[in-house]
Amino acid sequence: MFHLMVKVVNCEIVAPYTLRITFDDGTVRVINFAPVLEGYYYAPLRDLTLFNQVRVDPEVHTLVWPNGADFDPATLYNWDQGDGAELAQRVAQWQRHPELTH
Repeated sequence: MFHLMVKVVNCEIVAPYTLRITFDDGTVRVINFAPVLEGYYYAPLRDLTLFNQVRVDPEVHTLVWPNGADFDPATLYNWDQGDGAELAQRVAQWQRHPELTH
């Protein structure tokens, strides 16, 4: 199975819950994370103070937060090609079945 290998090299907060993410190949994505902030790791990020503590981890080359939340760089890269919608669908399932979040 092929897994895209990309690295996040920069991120910038551009609006509440919205980041401009730059990848090592120069690609830029602007992502609004609000629709996926549910579940054990992501729900705490609804606190904008925590969300805004996002950083690029220099070792794993993706977005990370102090509570342990992170995203696969390939998911971020392909967010607008369906990966974001797929994650949002999973979040909707978590909302209907909270026992699935742990």
